[in-house]
Amino acid sequence: MNQLVTYDRNSDSESDSDNEEVIHKKAIDPSKSSVVILANTAPDVVPQEDHHLAIDPRCKELTYNPKAEDLFAPLPGPEWPFKTQQMKAPRNALAGFVEPAHVNDFQFEAQRRTFSSYGYAIDPSLDGKSQPCQFIGSSGTAEKKDGASVFESTEKRPLDKRKRETNDNPEDTEGFLGPWGKFVDEKTVAKPSPEEAAELEEILFKRQKTRRGQKEDASFEEKTMLHIKDPHDYQGRSFMHAPHDVGVNLRSESPPDKCFVPKKLLHTWTGHSKALNQIRLIPKTAHLLLSCSMDGKVKLWEVYNQRRCIRSYLGHRQGVRDVNFNNDGTQFLSTSFDRYIKLWDTETGQCISRFTNKKVAYCVKFNPDEDKQNLFVCGTSDNKIISWDVRTGEITQEYNRHLGAVNALAFIDENRRFVTTSDDKSLRVWEWDIPVDIKYIADPTMHSMPAIAVSPNQKWIACQSLDNKITIFSALEKFRMYRKKTFTGHMVAGYACGLDFSPEMSYLVSGDGDGKLFIWDWRTTKLQAKFKAHDGVCISVVWHPHETSKIISAGWDNVIKLWD
Repeated sequence: MNQLVTYDRNSDSESDSDNEEVIHKKAIDPSKSSVVILANTAPDVVPQEDHHLAIDPRCKELTYNPKAEDLFAPLPGPEWPFKTQQMKAPRNALAGFVEPAHVNDFQFEAQRRTFSSYGYAIDPSLDGKSQPCQFIGSSGTAEKKDGASVFESTEKRPLDKRKRETNDNPEDTEGFLGPWGKFVDEKTVAKPSPEEAAELEEILFKRQKTRRGQKEDASFEEKTMLHIKDPHDYQGRSFMHAPHDVGVNLRSESPPDKCFVPKKLLHTWTGHSKALNQIRLIPKTAHLLLSCSMDGKVKLWEVYNQRRCIRSYLGHRQGVRDVNFNNDGTQFLSTSFDRYIKLWDTETGQCISRFTNKKVAYCVKFNPDEDKQNLFVCGTSDNKIISWDVRTGEITQEYNRHLGAVNALAFIDENRRFVTTSDDKSLRVWEWDIPVDIKYIADPTMHSMPAIAVSPNQKWIACQSLDNKITIFSALEKFRMYRKKTFTGHMVAGYACGLDFSPEMSYLVSGDGDGKLFIWDWRTTKLQAKFKAHDGVCISVVWHPHETSKIISAGWDNVIKLWD
């Protein structure tokens, strides 16, 4: 029997003159033992070089510097009976026994993917030249796929067996087909089968039934109402004729010499049942006033004499957003939230034509040129400016460059160009009939500008900005923002409050979200006057072109007021 004996080397003994090591025999103590030696007997002195040494794995401390052979020597003693077969296998690495091999990277990856996908791979331990290839894993799948890897396709694609009509005779000039012949069984006209036809008929019947139940989105029936008994005077002239006995020349082409700030309320027009959106004076003479409201009505009023409501124009299902006259005032356009634009005869009240592109138009304006009075433009909610021809009822041009709904437009430069503003907080200048903007103004400090007014001398454009300012732009060749003139003091954030110039350009007037009227001096930009005009928002304001101090304002309190 082998016997395990432990020895301690005592180097502190000074009694030995020849410095021989004294070895003491001790009992086995794994926590204190340093060296384990295998011996048949237990001699007093065991030379170290005569015995096979091994390091006890339970040892916690080494008191000498062992050799490499001692560190990797096998442990003596009986075999551990609880070793598994895997543990008994020879290993030279933690994962098992590793043999050097030279394998191509692509071949290795191909076999790895093949084993992951199909469950088999070529045995790498065999040489394919001297020994036949064998597979590890699913041998049945390997035989079925003929040992192909994932990069090799074993399925053969079926050949196209459809026959074509052939005629390769070049002498037959009419029937020559060449390689462009059709298939013999090819059908060029698709016709549904009887079952498919019956199913399609049922689907169409259900659609028609659904459409019958829905209300058609058609335009409202147009009507007009005359509110005065005497539409013609004793000379047979209608209300379209400008009066002579009002104390001012309404046919004058020159503005007044000097304008003044109004101080009192002269008249209040009532008749609308909901908030007003826009008011317009008839061009040139300005003796008639046109108003539109959220009640879907457009009304025509007298500015002088009895100041009556002359005529109402009924033709929109929803509120009217904007109205605008042509050059002589005989016709006007109205645009509504019901997505229709309608052309009316001012005197008779007849609806001449209607236009729609299924989008809401926020602003509309005739081309001011005398030879282009049949054309008008409108800014819509789908970011477009659309030009229509009233004679044909067709769209003649689309200007599609804005990124938001178009709110306002105005003509400049002798009507050769026009300016538009949008919810995208930009201002663009367009050449007429050219759908690419020639000038684009956008600044990080700019806000949306829903209202525009052009100065009487055509040199300036005033834009109502939603940051409670009025921004001025130069309308000359170098179109740019004029930062020296900025009018502040009013509150218009969230409202499209209108603004206007005095006829001789000494004042600038604007509405306010609190219902006030603000009047600034044009040269100094100082606030000259402000007063409460309406109980709701003062949404639109115009300065009479022939009067020195007459201003007309409209508000969300359903009334129109004349100030002097």
